[in-house]
Amino acid sequence: MVVVASVLAAGAQAPAGQKPPASPPMVLSTPAFPDGGVIPTRYTQVQQPDRGVSPQLVWANAPAATQSFVVHMRDPEVARNRTTDDQVHWLVWNIPGTAKGLPEGMPEGAQLPNGIRQTSASGAVYRGPGAPASGPMHHYTFEVYALDTKIDMAPGADAWETRRNLFKAMDGHVIGKAVMVGMFKRPQ
Repeated sequence: MVVVASVLAAGAQAPAGQKPPASPPMVLSTPAFPDGGVIPTRYTQVQQPDRGVSPQLVWANAPAATQSFVVHMRDPEVARNRTTDDQVHWLVWNIPGTAKGLPEGMPEGAQLPNGIRQTSASGAVYRGPGAPASGPMHHYTFEVYALDTKIDMAPGADAWETRRNLFKAMDGHVIGKAVMVGMFKRPQ
């Protein structure tokens, strides 16, 4: 697990002259592989082109004021159309603030139960890692953001535009974040 951000407890008061106690930092993990480890082929495009089975994600220590979560999976080693945009492997938002994670094998569809929305470069579905066997291992970054609001925005036809719009809507509402990384390249 990698700890990325810690947030002070909402309303925490400290005696005069002392700092308030810090809340434990948010953490993100999966039982599928360790942080920095190789992602098993089950969760990649090896068996299902442009798809895969999404791994179970588990987070802890979200701030008490959390109203919703956003999960973002990306491949920073891919530059889309010679731009600074990296690959959108999975973007899930409007996850209820009471959630402690996402189950393995999230279903396909732009709108899921509880108002959850999702998109990827492959459409309204998890897009597993697919780095070519001929190149280096790619770093697949999984990020979870805790927000103090819900963002009930429909996905657009373009995953990169949807990500830009979602991140604009998130600006000023992120109250916690955690990150983990998995490695992958296709078998020879």
